[in-house]
Amino acid sequence: MGLDPALLEILACPDTHHSPLEVDEAAGELLCTTCDRAFPVRDGIPVLLLDEARHRSEGDPTS
Repeated sequence: MGLDPALLEILACPDTHHSPLEVDEAAGELLCTTCDRAFPVRDGIPVLLLDEARHRSEGDPTS
C-alpha cells in the first residue's frame, strides 16, 4: 500500500471518537482501533468516508 508513515500518524477515524487507524496491508485497508471499521485505500489514497467503510465483523458496508 505504501502510505507515508507521517501521514498515518495524523490520520484518524472520521467518526466522533477520532481513534487512530492501523494498516492492513493484505486487505488494502485502514482499520479503526475503536469502532472496527475498515476504510479502503484506492490508488494509494485513503477513503475516510463513513459511507465507504465496512464493519469488519459483518463484512458489509456501514449505513
